[in-house]
Amino acid sequence: MFVVRDEIEKELKKAFKKLGYDENLVVLAYANNPAVADYQCNSCFAVSKKYNEKPNEVGEKIVEAMKGNKNFEMSFAFPGFINIRLTNEYLSKIANLTLEDNKIMLKKPEKKLKIVMDYGGANIAKELHMGHLRSPIIGEALYRLNKLMGHEVISDTHLGDWGTQIGLTLAQLEEDGYLEGYFKRGENKEITLETLNEEYPKASKRKNVDLKFKEKADEITLKVQQKKEPYFKIYSDVRKLSVAAIKKNYLTLGCHFDLWYGESTAYPYIERSVNIFKDKHLARESEGALVVDVAREGENIKIEKKSEDEVQRYKNPMPPLIIKKYNDGDVYATTDIATILMRNETYDPDKIIYVVDYRQDLHFERVFRACKLAGISKESQELVHVAYGTMNGPDGKAFKTRSGDVIKLEDVINLIKSKAEERLKENGIVDNEKLAMQIGVAALKFGDLINVVYKDYVFDLDKFSSFEGKTGPYIQYTGARISSLLRKAKEDVGKISIEQSEERNIAINIIKLYESFTTSYQENSLNSLCLALYNLASAYSQFYNNIKVLQEADEKKRKSYLALSKLVHSCLVLGLDILGIEMPEKM
Repeated sequence: MFVVRDEIEKELKKAFKKLGYDENLVVLAYANNPAVADYQCNSCFAVSKKYNEKPNEVGEKIVEAMKGNKNFEMSFAFPGFINIRLTNEYLSKIANLTLEDNKIMLKKPEKKLKIVMDYGGANIAKELHMGHLRSPIIGEALYRLNKLMGHEVISDTHLGDWGTQIGLTLAQLEEDGYLEGYFKRGENKEITLETLNEEYPKASKRKNVDLKFKEKADEITLKVQQKKEPYFKIYSDVRKLSVAAIKKNYLTLGCHFDLWYGESTAYPYIERSVNIFKDKHLARESEGALVVDVAREGENIKIEKKSEDEVQRYKNPMPPLIIKKYNDGDVYATTDIATILMRNETYDPDKIIYVVDYRQDLHFERVFRACKLAGISKESQELVHVAYGTMNGPDGKAFKTRSGDVIKLEDVINLIKSKAEERLKENGIVDNEKLAMQIGVAALKFGDLINVVYKDYVFDLDKFSSFEGKTGPYIQYTGARISSLLRKAKEDVGKISIEQSEERNIAINIIKLYESFTTSYQENSLNSLCLALYNLASAYSQFYNNIKVLQEADEKKRKSYLALSKLVHSCLVLGLDILGIEMPEKM
């Protein structure tokens, strides 16, 4: 491992120690003016305050103490900043090391963890729609990033296959005459995905106005959970049909799962989970339901602010968590707690990460607290909810069709593919379905992941699919351009020798790219990585436009340019792979 920031901090701490300063006061940041320096140390004011010295005197002493270092050029800037510029020799060394091993600058955590990741989370008996995009896109990228960091990661899509929507769908199917054969009253009518797409919405609307139907759906849900026939057989057939369609859509998006478990998989652990709360006297009865109090003394829940200027307001203390309904039926919290118990007994993970939208924040907070109270989750285990914002239309509301319907995921995929085909046609490329899909998926994923994970964003397909700007296709186009250059060169690359400003810019942005892996990992948000990829691609485009690589007569320089190009391609491929995006050879 070779981390540039750590190397600089180590040398600064040596200088601080030599001068008798507290080495913990070392503060390093990227330079505000990249034309002057690469990094800057902002410690002079803190040191001057602690040791009663003038900031400029502190700065000059530190610069003097680091004189003779062959890797860094140091200078003091009034009133109290130390500018650090990496030498060309040092940048060349870093570039050549990274060309040999493109993971050498990756700063991995000291402790290797076992992590279970829960994302995707589609409900069966319901077709995937646009609202299902963010969880698999974000989850897959975090899964890959955690594996890159050296952790053992197990991904589980954890299907919603055990809740109220099952009872509602089966109740509607029965009333519409689809299930006669299961009850030996006649022939079954064929159930297709289109059937389910019609039946569930119909049932969902009906439950709000038809109390008897709602009660019937609740009874069927309970019968399925108790594996009573023929309802469990009907449920199993519907699940199989739904999962096949879900897998197809996820595969198109480049999302793969180690486990295809669901809420139903945790069913055998439910009774034990509930009994743990009972035995530890943590559960009480409330209006026929069984609840667990998870509020803490003096605690109130924050009400989400609509603007930064708004005063923070609060609502009532955190409500109790229901773990059994009035009719002894299970709720989402019950299955989520049972799932944590199952995962801990099966895998004993150090961390469990859930990638679910921010509207479930309170739910997960209560579930996590309940598991800690009951000892279902040991104290050292991290339970993390990566809460993401919504994908909105130009009006700032959840993206829907003109008729007000939510767009099907399959339609979204076809839409991005068509948009990519349009862009390719402009470049003279037609009838390349695979390439169109690669570009379309890149547009969709990068357009999502470049946003801070918890923020809402506007879905703008024209902007996302552009071959220019901060887009996935732009990164792919840069990579394809490098591939073309290396093919045309038809010669071996040489050693990288950083000399010109365009080369320095590339080298610095490669260093920043590797730091972005760490930042994205720590923040559970891929926006830093996306921006770093864009900045590296932009730096290479400037190099490509200003330096005629293949026309360079000096063989040593030409081979160095080609080696640097090869390094950039390797870095872009690595970064895109973490995002779940493929790098095409041609565009």
